[in-house]
Amino acid sequence: MDEIELEEIKREIVESRSLSIKTNNLINALAADLKSIAKRQQGYERRVFVNSATAYAVTIAVILLFVKLAWDIRLDTVRGESEESRERVAQLEKELTALKAREEARARLSRRAADFHQLITLNKQSEIIEGFPEIAKLDLTPTERSVFEAAVERARNELSLIAYQNGLDHARTGRFHEAQQALRESLKYKSDAAHSPQANLELARCLVKLGLHREAIPILMQLSESSADRDVMDEATLALAEAQLDIRAWNDAKSTLRAFIRRFPSSPHLNEAKSKLAQVQLHH
Repeated sequence: MDEIELEEIKREIVESRSLSIKTNNLINALAADLKSIAKRQQGYERRVFVNSATAYAVTIAVILLFVKLAWDIRLDTVRGESEESRERVAQLEKELTALKAREEARARLSRRAADFHQLITLNKQSEIIEGFPEIAKLDLTPTERSVFEAAVERARNELSLIAYQNGLDHARTGRFHEAQQALRESLKYKSDAAHSPQANLELARCLVKLGLHREAIPILMQLSESSADRDVMDEATLALAEAQLDIRAWNDAKSTLRAFIRRFPSSPHLNEAKSKLAQVQLHH
């Protein structure tokens, strides 16, 4: 019995030792497997880390690229807006400068117009006539231009009439040189006034008195052919004939006298013209 138990114990010891060896082998194999798994896990983790870092870097790069593009677009937009703003400011400055210039010009115009109106108020006729050509070049309003032109026309008429009357006064007293100067001045102020035809006639008569027939005859010829005043026309025709007689242009004088008799049969100077024609026909 003891031997049987001893054998049994030995067998159990052997089995225990065999089980221990198997267990140890299994533990070693498990440890090896665990090491292998740990190594694979470490490799996987490294790959995951590398991939994550790469993905992160790529993401950051893409984000930076988009930020750069957006920044460039925004920068271009801001530059464009700045350029437009500068151009607009420059344009506004030009407009402001032009506006100031117009305002200054308008102020000068207003002052000059006011000064000219003062001349009109003071009835300084000569200064009105002398100053109007320069004033007329300005950008006057229609009302200002109309008022100034009327004032100039009135001054011309008045000065022309005064000079004409002075010329008549000089002619009546025999001062023909002063008379022709005054009559020329009258016509210079207003050549188409109501008294202008008579002024031209009196001027021609003064020139004849001064022996300036060559100047007088063209004036008398023009008056005899066309004049707004019919009374001046027949007097000018008769005066023309007398001037032609003075310079001994007999044929021209006879033609003029015949024309006078034919054109002005009811003239109060008709008999005088007939008498002169008879005399020149008798002697020439």
